[in-house]
Amino acid sequence: MFVDQAQITVAAGAGGNGCSAMRKEPYTRYPRPSGGSGGDGGDVILVADPQLSTLLDFHFRHEFRAGRGRHGSGNTKTGKRGHDCEVRLPVGTMVVDADRGDLLRDFVTAGERLVAARGGRGGIGNAYAIHSTMLTSCRAHSVRGRMASRGKRGMPQATPGAVGEARRLRLELKLLADVGLVGFPNAGKSSLLSRISTAKPKVASYPFTTKTPVLGVVSVGEGGSFVACDIPGLIEGAHDGRGLGMQFLRHIERTRLLVHLVDMAAVDGRDPVQDYQQLLLELSTYNPALAARPQILVANKMDLPQAHDHLTRFQAAVQQPVVPISCATISGISQLLTLIWKELSNVKT
Repeated sequence: MFVDQAQITVAAGAGGNGCSAMRKEPYTRYPRPSGGSGGDGGDVILVADPQLSTLLDFHFRHEFRAGRGRHGSGNTKTGKRGHDCEVRLPVGTMVVDADRGDLLRDFVTAGERLVAARGGRGGIGNAYAIHSTMLTSCRAHSVRGRMASRGKRGMPQATPGAVGEARRLRLELKLLADVGLVGFPNAGKSSLLSRISTAKPKVASYPFTTKTPVLGVVSVGEGGSFVACDIPGLIEGAHDGRGLGMQFLRHIERTRLLVHLVDMAAVDGRDPVQDYQQLLLELSTYNPALAARPQILVANKMDLPQAHDHLTRFQAAVQQPVVPISCATISGISQLLTLIWKELSNVKT
């Protein structure tokens, strides 16, 4: 199950309370304050984990809490710090404050860390508390010579631990890929990905075979490789919420290159020219930067007889280079990979 959005609550630990205690030292007339301070509360820390690829875990667990600091104790013993709570996220996750709408972090590198909620400070023990009445109390002792004159109000007072931070976070996953494969349903995106990578997306001759984004690593030449992302096919009106593709377009926002696949055989009775124009419209409506991104236009299903007539008309209409391929016969795929690698080399990361 692929989950790319979630909302969680994180709560850091409260600080432990400071201790009020007295200790009578040898050869001293009066006991001294000896209460230790409380330990700080634990933090909630978000960590980018390259082993994760979905937010599915947060579909079942929504709250994450760090440990509270231990209370201070006598003999000036400081309480133990509360344990931290580490929350692991897939690389590519954006973390937004759900109440304020502020972007807190965009995790694009494995191992990145963010303290999402800080633990409360531990309370101060009376051994360390400086009370303004202490001086008055000491003067009273010297004048009256009786400990009773100090009273509880004359002693440094311990303080309670502070409450830890708590906030609601919205998580949004944007997969990291170099190349985004886009097109209408049945254009052959999944077939292409399965041909050029080790990914095994579901391939069938009906629309919306792909229901979630699929990543595949493509090897090129000696040691070269790139990551391609196949998303569910777009349909007309996708920017208004129709179909499946629009809800996953966020996953190609980070790509450096788009590969537009067009069904040149018009198997479903579609017009290849209208398909391409509609595809550009849907992309620009969602995010104008996507339509302006470097792209390669691919004519698929060239093994079918009617595809050649459609290709001639298509090239005349779009007035830009078109790469003819056939995922069924693997014709043209090698040339396409060479072109993709060349374009990626020219595009800044």
